[in-house]
Amino acid sequence: MDFQFDQRTRDLQVALEEFMQSRIYPAEATLAHAEQDGWSTPPIVEELKVEARKRGLWNLFLPDDLHGAGLSNLQYAPLAEITGRSPAIAPEALNCSAPDTGNMEVLAMFGNEVQKNRWLTPLLDGEIRSAFAMTEPDVASSDATNIQTTIAHDGDEYVINGLKIWSSGALSPRCEILIVMGKTNPNADRHHQQSMVLVPRNTPGVEVRRGLTVFGYDGASHGGHGEIQFNDVRVPIANLIGQEGSGFAIAQARLGPGRIHHCMRLIGMAERALELMCKRALSRVAFGKPLAEQGVVREWIAESRVRIDSTRLLVLRAAWLMDTVGNKGAQSEIQQIKVAVPRMATWVIDRAIQTHGGAGLSQDFPLASLWAAARSLQIADGPDEVHYASVAKSELRKYS
Repeated sequence: MDFQFDQRTRDLQVALEEFMQSRIYPAEATLAHAEQDGWSTPPIVEELKVEARKRGLWNLFLPDDLHGAGLSNLQYAPLAEITGRSPAIAPEALNCSAPDTGNMEVLAMFGNEVQKNRWLTPLLDGEIRSAFAMTEPDVASSDATNIQTTIAHDGDEYVINGLKIWSSGALSPRCEILIVMGKTNPNADRHHQQSMVLVPRNTPGVEVRRGLTVFGYDGASHGGHGEIQFNDVRVPIANLIGQEGSGFAIAQARLGPGRIHHCMRLIGMAERALELMCKRALSRVAFGKPLAEQGVVREWIAESRVRIDSTRLLVLRAAWLMDTVGNKGAQSEIQQIKVAVPRMATWVIDRAIQTHGGAGLSQDFPLASLWAAARSLQIADGPDEVHYASVAKSELRKYS
């Protein structure tokens, strides 16, 4: 096996690492302070977006035929890892942040030309943001066929009614479009009842009730997570994405790349935590010697390196398979990393917090927010248990 990245990837790694050192890390404190003022996008983010675009660090997640940078999944993996070291600011600065990435992929793959011109183009240019409304509070949304929101025909319009939760991006003042999943035909078979429609954020009847916190963090920097009530919301039938009944299939196509992107960034989050752990262990003295000379801390550091490197190889293998056999062919591998990587990152970050003592719990270090983000990804985009069930089914199929 060849473990060397190609020249273009290496060049982009160098450029991105320099951008992180010179612009992203210094901006973290500014962003943290600005978040205390609410949901408005701090000016520093827009400045970073302009600079990233000048440097050719823009829309790296999309291939050429979908108006992106033309990178494969394997080429994008080490770049997404670097952005994961500062997840609150770096992905958005490069226009590579969720949920916009997944929504852009949906529009690029399944949208018609009118929809692309109206919504995809400004998203690609970083001029607006978007939200994805699928999860519901009253049903187990890990099984998307449970979704109860209705999308009913009425003449040349759809009428949408339902309650959504964890609609990422919905609290951003720059959010202008929602992709909403609901049932258009409850009498079809369970995987063809759902459809997706585009709903402008300012459509009458769209009520963003509140923002949800994740372990107390409001996620203001990336648009938060909204609870949204749809009360007789009317949109033209032309706002349908793809075909009626294709919503479940579109959701699966959207979630595959999204899951691996999360895992790529999680590797970077774990690397940042390990770096902070090592620096703290070398500088902090307890019981007469540096923490780095305490056996248990050395074990944490060594185990962190083993876990990070092991899961990185799993992520790169999944990325390579997506490039060579397609997302469906890599389904089991994507599900494997979706379980393994968040668990790894949570463990490494937790050990880094422990090494920092009380300081690790505070806003003086990014560790608490990194832990919250990593832990949430054992639930977001499908809980671990669902992925385990699918991996087991795939394994058993080999012998049945």
